[in-house]
Amino acid sequence: MARRPSGIRPAPHHASLGEHVNNTLEGKVVLVTGASSGIGRATALALSKAGARVAVGARRADRLKELAQEAPGEILVLEVDVTDQQSVRDAVEATVDRFGALDALVNNAGVMLSGMILNADTAEWTRMVETNLLGSMYAVHAALPHLLRSKGAVVQISSTSGRISSAASGVYAATKSGINAFAEALRQEVTAEGVRVVVVEPGFVSTELTSHITDPAIQTMAKNMAESMRTLQPEDIAGAVVYALTQPEHVAVNEILIRPTDQTR
Repeated sequence: MARRPSGIRPAPHHASLGEHVNNTLEGKVVLVTGASSGIGRATALALSKAGARVAVGARRADRLKELAQEAPGEILVLEVDVTDQQSVRDAVEATVDRFGALDALVNNAGVMLSGMILNADTAEWTRMVETNLLGSMYAVHAALPHLLRSKGAVVQISSTSGRISSAASGVYAATKSGINAFAEALRQEVTAEGVRVVVVEPGFVSTELTSHITDPAIQTMAKNMAESMRTLQPEDIAGAVVYALTQPEHVAVNEILIRPTDQTR
């Protein structure tokens, strides 16, 4: 038998995308905010199909009950307002009480009230900051002690607007940029403790998000822009979340930018 020269080790085997050792979420506990529609709903269903026990939170509890009937696994329905710190803390505690742990938080709750800065209704600015940015911060704050114990993960659903701001999306983009900045600081604080932080930045996704826009001209502009391309589907983003969460423990997918092929910026 031929002998290997001294000092030369065999090349390590690197798993392909289909060979991940930890490609299941069986038994893991995940809390998803903003789960009543769109990306949050699709993500909750995808996580359930992957074997996770999922707590779903949103203000529209009736929609969550419908989701629970569709999911293949165990679902905990929670009426949650992410702008209310006590509501968020209660949701986290209810999740841990029900399932005994918390392995991942998916911060998805958000609103997009696009509009020009001149003559803007600043109450809409407040709503976006409180929901998109502060809401995700409150959820992290409440969940983090449990995630440190489980060496879990935080997934922040951001946006391409967090990278590239544009006219009529100044405040929305500011909230998403803030999510990115907060996530990076969080990552630096907890990565040595085994907690992974993932930022997912979707481009145009076919959801009801643009229906939140109150300015008819801006809503029409957003609708026309979406119709000019093959938009992403919520399931595309859900797949990215599942991908990030099913990597081996030593692999941290910190950022996923997903645009429709047809989206130029």
